[in-house]
Amino acid sequence: MADHRNVKGNANNAKASGSAANSYTINLENFSKRLKMLYSHWNEFKKDLWGGSEVLAVATPPPSEDLRYLKSSALNIWLIGYEFPDTIMVFMKKQIHFLCSQKKASLLEVVKKSAKDAVGVEIMMHVKAKNDDGTLLMDDIFGAVREQSMLDGYDTPVFGHIAREAPEGNLLELWDQKLKSANFQLTDVTNAFSDLFAVKDTAEITNVKKASYLTSSVMKYFVVPKLEKIIDEEKKVTHSSLMDDTEKVILEPARIKVKLKADNVDICYPPIFQSGGVFDLKPSASSNDDNLFYDSTSVIICAIGSRYNSYCSNVARTFLIDANPIQSKAYEVLLKAHDAAIAALKPGNKADDVYLAAISVVEKEAPELAPNLTKSAGTGIGLEFRESGLSLNGKNDRILKTGMVFNVSLGFQNLQTETKNPKTQKFSVLLADTVIIGETAPEVVTSTSSKAMKDVAYSFNEDGEEEEQPKVKSTPNVAETFSRATLRSVNHEVSKEELRRQHQAALARRKNEETARRLAGGGSEGTNHGPAKPSGELIAYKNVNDLPPPRDFMIQVDQNNEAILLPIYGKMVPFHIATVKSVSSQQDTSRTCYIRIIFNVPGAPFAQHDPNLQKFHDSIYVKEVSFHSKDPRHISEVVQLIKTLRRQVHSRESEKAERATLVTQEKLQLAGAKFKPIRLSDLWIRPVFGGRGRKLSGTLEAHTNGFRYATSRPDERVDIMFGNIKHAFFQPAEKEMITLLHFHLHNHIMVGNKKTKDVQFYVEVMDVVQTIGGGKRSAYDPDEIEDEQRERDRKNKINLDFQNFVNRVNDLWGQPQFKSFDLEFDQPLRELGFHGVPHKSSAFIVPTSSCLVELIETPFVVITLSEIEIVNLERVGLGQKNFDMTIVFKDFKRDVMRIDSIPTSSLDGIKEWLDTTDLKYYESRLNLNWRQILKTITDDPEQFIEDGGWEFLNLEASDSDSENSQESDQGYEPSDVQSDSGSEDEGDDSESLVESEDDEDDDSDEEDEEDEGKTWEELEREASNADREKGHESDSEEDRKRRKMKAFGKSRQPARRPGGSLPKKARFR
Repeated sequence: MADHRNVKGNANNAKASGSAANSYTINLENFSKRLKMLYSHWNEFKKDLWGGSEVLAVATPPPSEDLRYLKSSALNIWLIGYEFPDTIMVFMKKQIHFLCSQKKASLLEVVKKSAKDAVGVEIMMHVKAKNDDGTLLMDDIFGAVREQSMLDGYDTPVFGHIAREAPEGNLLELWDQKLKSANFQLTDVTNAFSDLFAVKDTAEITNVKKASYLTSSVMKYFVVPKLEKIIDEEKKVTHSSLMDDTEKVILEPARIKVKLKADNVDICYPPIFQSGGVFDLKPSASSNDDNLFYDSTSVIICAIGSRYNSYCSNVARTFLIDANPIQSKAYEVLLKAHDAAIAALKPGNKADDVYLAAISVVEKEAPELAPNLTKSAGTGIGLEFRESGLSLNGKNDRILKTGMVFNVSLGFQNLQTETKNPKTQKFSVLLADTVIIGETAPEVVTSTSSKAMKDVAYSFNEDGEEEEQPKVKSTPNVAETFSRATLRSVNHEVSKEELRRQHQAALARRKNEETARRLAGGGSEGTNHGPAKPSGELIAYKNVNDLPPPRDFMIQVDQNNEAILLPIYGKMVPFHIATVKSVSSQQDTSRTCYIRIIFNVPGAPFAQHDPNLQKFHDSIYVKEVSFHSKDPRHISEVVQLIKTLRRQVHSRESEKAERATLVTQEKLQLAGAKFKPIRLSDLWIRPVFGGRGRKLSGTLEAHTNGFRYATSRPDERVDIMFGNIKHAFFQPAEKEMITLLHFHLHNHIMVGNKKTKDVQFYVEVMDVVQTIGGGKRSAYDPDEIEDEQRERDRKNKINLDFQNFVNRVNDLWGQPQFKSFDLEFDQPLRELGFHGVPHKSSAFIVPTSSCLVELIETPFVVITLSEIEIVNLERVGLGQKNFDMTIVFKDFKRDVMRIDSIPTSSLDGIKEWLDTTDLKYYESRLNLNWRQILKTITDDPEQFIEDGGWEFLNLEASDSDSENSQESDQGYEPSDVQSDSGSEDEGDDSESLVESEDDEDDDSDEEDEEDEGKTWEELEREASNADREKGHESDSEEDRKRRKMKAFGKSRQPARRPGGSLPKKARFR
């Protein structure tokens, strides 16, 4: 299953002509060198390995989704650099015949001259048409073989072929049938090809080393930390899910900072994870769906293999958890035997010397373990995972040579030990490394992953057992986590829920102490931003002489002075455009048109913040004016001009007000000529720049002290200082359509005319294209498969480009001058994510190491975990399919954050995440009125602390205080009305002082004649009361009646006990 790989070449490389194959490049130098090796080996070992064959036939089967290794595919890659599926190659002394499609023939045209120059053979192409079965072309090849045989004086030519590969597909089945009926003498040359591939040249050794580096890095930097985290946090993870996660990391080397192209990388086999007494040391083993077992005296075996440019590597390690003496001894003996086997890999030794060296160590150190030793010490490895003829068993007398590569794999199978748990009574141990035979000593190219006893043995027992085993390794921070996450064992079994409850109780005490100190020290955290400074007075004309001369006695719009002039009692009276609230027009049955202009006046909704109205509140105001006209065209033009001018002035004033509140930023220092900026091109930005022109992509550059994003337009530029970045996120595309970088800032900046704390740069990883034509396409359609592969390659390339950018920026942030910023790109942990509704639509919300984020749907959600006071899980229980999460911040003047409609299936995972991040959470059966609760706390913080702090949310304590339930209901009333919520910093901007453009249009279209309709506040109050009377669908009849009785009382200030104290506990029924 070798993929097509682009082989690095030099001046001797040649590209295939024609558009069909111009994306492939054949290394002609390698082709010539290896074709010489093939013919030289054939001539030297013709009678022995090649069985006297005069003709060699290699038939490569069609492509398959199965992971497999074939000699025919290996020859394609070794000789030409690519696999040629559904192709037949026939080698003769003076000719090489290719039977293939037109596309492959076009690619192979470039090798004709090299073959002639290298070994003097002529390449003959037999192009098979799409609907041709190839019979005539095969007859032509057989005719050429017979003709050459007659010239050489042989009646029946000896035909060498790979007999161990069964024919697949119509072409190869027909070829096999004709070959066997053609009266040729057939001989199997499989071992000859194995011998040809056994000794690797420099280029092959490089590929093996790169594959080995990737394999050992995945083991060291992903598998081992992953296992340690699972064990430390007592997570339930299946072997198969570990296999999937590890495979993803192998296919994306950038995730572990291995700088290898993902296009050149593949797996050798699905990664193998085994534990719980079920072990299989054969290379064909697989990971089952059982959970990883890591109790005391358990054993975990991990084996992974990766390929680079189709060359394989392998590593296997065994991890011991609180090992007993028998397990420790077995591993130590295996380690010595494995080292002895590697040491025996020297030029001139026989293959069986390797196995004999291993078994001699076992018989000396622990003869009772010898029957359980694997029957082989490994095999040759290269283009195939197991090269035939190079098995390191006790019967192979093959001479070892410099340049051979072996997978040295040794283990003890099905050992027994006495333990109290049946799952640990049977165990196995396994070690494997990739080794290259050097001129003087073997080179272990997977040594990055340690196999030393101190690096694979872990001890978690508290009872002093580790003192009997001095060579052990403790997991990081085990002392910190031991109080709440102790590894399970037979003698010490504590449920996860009980551990979580104990930890939450400790958190509650600590949280109440912190809250008390904070409230006593000056109230809630955070800054209370006041309203924006009002702009200057509205002056259209400084004196009467500035008024434009009236052209006609009709409505005029003065664009330059931002005013409208209305004819009133024979005079043109000016009004500044900012005083206009709305304008509309209509036409009656007599074709008379009316224009209605409504002004802002004191007492009108949304007008109380207008400083000009407050300044002249004793004056008499014009509320509205109406005019009629017989010219509908003029009326329409005037309405449009007024609306356009109003929109322009509104936009300018809004931007001015926003910029007035901005914190002054330092100036960006551009990178000098010697140090080129770190660059990422073709990015889109959110929020987008304003303007009506076509949107353009831009480039993000990292300079000396910040980032700069710019498009080709000079006015579209954004600078983000490193010192203003609060959080930086990198989210590669997995199940999403975009790969993104997201910056959450300390202070607002302007992007275009928008004020924001969140700036995002992204690329769409695939094009959204819908096929037009109606018919279904086959799942096996070559074009469809090619499109999918192209999309996959594009996604991998984009993710890799982003990862490289992130790695370089992280290195920059690691310099001493940026240490105080504590910056590093954080990556969302998808496995901890859950679905919910943070705003108006459902989204996938994902934790990171320091935040809770949702970076796909807008508005974004970025919540800093360190700013969270508590989390309340609401509507939990009562057979609900979903629940809500309310996040209360340490700044009590800030609105709570609500995430609604979270599936109940995510409840346990969210509790576990909250507990591991030291966040105190409570549960309630109904939604609470948090605005009233926070107001009550800030009004009387001393009484809040005296009454137990947040423990009024504790359901268990609430049930025991039923005598205070009536009093509690008045203090903390559950509410069905969801409090306003937004992203982390939305509280500052949640109440806009200006209307949006859409609101203006709605006002103008739907304004009633007298402008005396109910305000939004009144309508919302009525709807809220109706909801309270109606009750939630899931509430019981008793709850509905109780809520109806309290509907009026709920809108009042909560009753206080004598002395102004808070009610103690909230009561839920």
